[in-house]
Amino acid sequence: MNDALLELGNVTVLRGGRRALDGVTLSIPRGQNTAVLGPNGAGKSTLLRMLNGEFFPVRRPGVRMRLLGRERWNVFDVRRQLGVVSHELQAAHHGWVSGLDVVCSGFFASVGIHRRQGLAEAQRRRAVATAESQGAAKLLERRFDSLSSGEQRRLLLARALVHEPHTLLLDEPATGLDLKAAFALMERLRALAAAGTTLIFVTHHVDQIPPEVERVILLKAGRVFADGPKHEVLTNARLSELFEVDVQLVARGGYFQVLPG
Repeated sequence: MNDALLELGNVTVLRGGRRALDGVTLSIPRGQNTAVLGPNGAGKSTLLRMLNGEFFPVRRPGVRMRLLGRERWNVFDVRRQLGVVSHELQAAHHGWVSGLDVVCSGFFASVGIHRRQGLAEAQRRRAVATAESQGAAKLLERRFDSLSSGEQRRLLLARALVHEPHTLLLDEPATGLDLKAAFALMERLRALAAAGTTLIFVTHHVDQIPPEVERVILLKAGRVFADGPKHEVLTNARLSELFEVDVQLVARGGYFQVLPG
């Protein structure tokens, strides 16, 4: 698929008066599994949230932003084509909502379900089936705050998938999970990639980049530090400079692990 998911030309985004992105130019096509890697404050989450229509560039001559091939779009139309899993979204859900309401909210790109949204029975059935596919069927009748972080993340993944998006936006998806839950989540994401869902990962953990990711974008201080095929971008020298600490990469089974250099 050659159509671009996101096209940026000389884009700057301000957050709290600070340049979260600073003159960024890049294109992310649909169908290309991509990881955005960098230290805290590099602009990774800002880039992802631009994809979800939450942030917009400073308007000035020469700036270009196209989302799903369009310079103008309805943000809810965009969100119906994308699924989001993030720690921030997890924290935004009220503890008293049921697991079913969490999953069903994916139809509306909302946090929870509101009476005026008019949930159809077919949507409820779809939500149950999606939860079952992600091992979350037994969580649907439980309160969100009674669940472990891993169980909550499974519901959020079902929420992201319930409207059958072509692309998943994953912002530090394994944050706060123990090893068992993190490994299970990664296997589910790998299965989705194998079935044709595009994955856009944002992380500062190299070991959370699955083998299916083909391209890595390195961000530092709001700028593109490096961009290209995974095996060309992930090198000892480049990551040592990016994170400002000597590191040594170890590759195994398509994954990379970072050790002190």
